[in-house]
Amino acid sequence: MLKQALKGIISDAEISEVYSAFDIIGDIAVIRIPDQLMPKKKEIAEAILNNVKPVKSVFVPSSPVSGDFRVRSLEWAAGENKTLTLHREHGCRFKVDVDKVYFSPRFSTERARIADMVGDGEVVVNMFAGVCVFSIIIARKRKCHVYSIDINPDAHSLCIENIKLNKVEDRITPMLGDASDIIARELRGKADRVIMPLPERAKEYIEPAVAALKAGGGMIHYFTHIGADSKKDAPKACAAEVEGIMKARYKLEGVRVVREVGPRFYQVVADLRIFK
Repeated sequence: MLKQALKGIISDAEISEVYSAFDIIGDIAVIRIPDQLMPKKKEIAEAILNNVKPVKSVFVPSSPVSGDFRVRSLEWAAGENKTLTLHREHGCRFKVDVDKVYFSPRFSTERARIADMVGDGEVVVNMFAGVCVFSIIIARKRKCHVYSIDINPDAHSLCIENIKLNKVEDRITPMLGDASDIIARELRGKADRVIMPLPERAKEYIEPAVAALKAGGGMIHYFTHIGADSKKDAPKACAAEVEGIMKARYKLEGVRVVREVGPRFYQVVADLRIFK
């Protein structure tokens, strides 16, 4: 759609360099533009505004996602110059400030998949909760309790707002701080299920994740980034990574490629049954 909309606005050679996929978060579009096309960012951004509903603002990343808060710098390109939006997903509503918190709409299918796996009565620990999207979707689907942890104060504040917005105050406990510290201090041995949606650093947190599970064990959803020659090789590489870091006894119940994040580089999730 975007490349078609750019016909007659920029050259065919330039159109061939445009990334056709971009993220829509509420009414905000975030699009990567190749360096050689940055002088044409206004034209590309306005093509999105004119052809993609409900987009009202367009931003271009000016830095990669980095730091403990997993945020990136954004450069306004067209439309309304505002970063706070209301995003809808799976019947829930979420306030998201794209300048202050990490949020990816590309986790949508995975959020629904894991929510469907949760059973009524479970206790869930979401170690890297962000604005509470995973946690709220689970809490709206199941009669369970979710401990929703994040180290970013802005994400924590939006998490509290989103819990109220979706009327799940009785099912979610928002917690501000490092997941390792909070688990050691308050959540050791409490969880039936742990979610680890931080692919960049999941390996560092596998021991606290296991520690959060109840004495009989439980499930861990372990997200990671894997280098592999092809998509079909990524699950095997993920299984090897888990084997190399896991000290507890476990069963690998499934491995799924979530998406490709770079050339021969994949975001993968492993569903792990832990025995304690």
